[in-house]
Amino acid sequence: MNEQPARPAAGEAGVHILPVRVYYEDTDVAGIVYYANYLKYAERARTEMLRAFGIDHPTLLANEGIAFAVRRCSADYRVPARLDDRLEVRTRVIAIRGASIVLEQAVCRAGEVIVPIEVTIACMTSEGRATRVPARIRAMFESFRNDFGEGE
Repeated sequence: MNEQPARPAAGEAGVHILPVRVYYEDTDVAGIVYYANYLKYAERARTEMLRAFGIDHPTLLANEGIAFAVRRCSADYRVPARLDDRLEVRTRVIAIRGASIVLEQAVCRAGEVIVPIEVTIACMTSEGRATRVPARIRAMFESFRNDFGEGE
């Protein structure tokens, strides 16, 4: 899956966009994207959003002793994507809690939401225990959400 650099959404408050192209490896024999790949697209979008904040997973673990792990995920597969489609994964911060962050993600094709996804990521220690989101990282998420508005 070859992706272009992530960018903020033009004219959309607090939205991070990751462009994605559907390749043969993403599809089944009928050329339809295999359901688990939408979750991979969403994971990559979350990673690129963190990178846009200046955060990468290895450094986060090495310097802060934390990592983010998916605690809950809900996806609604409305319309299938197909081989060679150009998609966008749009990510928006919904809530920042003590030890977790709730994100709304949408896999879109030509402006249409084809797979809406809601994800709760938990802040974890290297030992796998939940821990509070560090103030510096919380501030980055809050800034993204607040400086650009809180969406709809």
